[in-house]
Amino acid sequence: MRKKQEIILDNVKIEAVAAEGKAIAHIDGVALFVQFAVPGDIVRVKVTKKKKNYMEGYILEMVEPSKDRLDPFCKYFGVCGGCKWQPLPYEMQLEAKRQQVYDQLVRIGHLEVPEVKPTIASDNIVYYRNKLEFTFSERRWLYPGEDPDAMTPDERLGLGFHVGRFFDKVLDIDDCRLQPSPSNEIRNFIRSYAIDNSLTFFNIREHTGFLRNMVVRNTAKGEVMLVVVFHHEDRNARTDLLDAISETFPQIVSLYYVINGKANDSISDQECILYRGDEAIYETMENLRFRIGPKSFYQTNTAQALKLYGVAREFAALTGSQTVYDLYTGTGTIAQFVSAKAAKVIGIEYVPEAIEDAKVNAEGNGITNCEFYAGDMKDVLNASFIEAHGHPDVVILDPPRAGIHPDVAKVIMDAAPERMVYVSCNPASQARDLELFCNAAGSVRYRITAVQPVDMFPHTHHVENVVALEKI
Repeated sequence: MRKKQEIILDNVKIEAVAAEGKAIAHIDGVALFVQFAVPGDIVRVKVTKKKKNYMEGYILEMVEPSKDRLDPFCKYFGVCGGCKWQPLPYEMQLEAKRQQVYDQLVRIGHLEVPEVKPTIASDNIVYYRNKLEFTFSERRWLYPGEDPDAMTPDERLGLGFHVGRFFDKVLDIDDCRLQPSPSNEIRNFIRSYAIDNSLTFFNIREHTGFLRNMVVRNTAKGEVMLVVVFHHEDRNARTDLLDAISETFPQIVSLYYVINGKANDSISDQECILYRGDEAIYETMENLRFRIGPKSFYQTNTAQALKLYGVAREFAALTGSQTVYDLYTGTGTIAQFVSAKAAKVIGIEYVPEAIEDAKVNAEGNGITNCEFYAGDMKDVLNASFIEAHGHPDVVILDPPRAGIHPDVAKVIMDAAPERMVYVSCNPASQARDLELFCNAAGSVRYRITAVQPVDMFPHTHHVENVVALEKI
């Protein structure tokens, strides 16, 4: 079998930021996409993929760094797979996200849009997350030069993040800059305690071991929720560990555990058992208070969520007389955020626990004009539901990354609300859905009146985007 020829490209000058966090250069008219590069870098690149119209590669050598290049602040940069834009100045990140939204809506979606507004910056670009999940691994990721045969079993253990595209590789982390204290301290304590007390870490391939995952949630006021996930029950070992955690970290006001013996890590279908403390922690937004349980969906950048919801409320242009449908409402945060300026808000979400949180939150906030319903959107939202609950004057959409189901789009079009607000964490699927609304063949069509990107995840290529639509 003929061996593929190795392709090395010398003195490649990086031109711009491209999609999915990569940077782009051109070699004889062919696009070359490179990870971890900054516009202005001159680099030596090894090509890993070569197609007719493009190539992909990685930096073998930094020949001359860009004048804009920054030193990464995290020692795990380039390995853990997160925060890939650390070398890119924040102002350039914001512009790249604005350009990404423009490209998806206009160049790919072929939509007519007003000027895409500058991306709303995050006040905090480190320690901004209120939720992180970590994985225990019996066999952690090894750096080049590490010899597994020369290591003790304890030295092979890891507690941290999955590495890049490898589902079974976990990078051991002792200092993460994504979540404020005491996130790092809790994780490091649990690792040390587990090793000292011979608690086994999970083997992801063989599905053996005791400790599986842990989730840390926190609020702006410093309340902490910890969920420890075990692969199987060992009452004495579990109790001793949870007691030690609770005694060491009084900031943990809500301590849960889960026994998850199934094939995947998701706990959405598992029982979360309260071991000690309160059932929930609470976050405040303006004059509203939101309950966050172990399974609750809540935007992971609290400060930016306030800005995001503010944009959605502004784009909804409510006057107090409208009926609003908040689709994919989650725990009802947007619904309650706009309720003071609406006559009635109907929230729909497929996760029953989230709807229960929404109802509790609304009652606690003294909101009486919000109604919440659980079920698959394409099954719940239909003509009879709208007839029973009122015609929507405004529809707010905040779907998962995949966007909305075509059946949902059809029901919305049939209802023909005067205005829509589409919040998305994926401008590509958002562009596809907007094309349905703006270029529909029927009698009802919409035009885009405003586009506002919001940076929820600094140092990543991910961007939240809010679009306002009006019926033509």
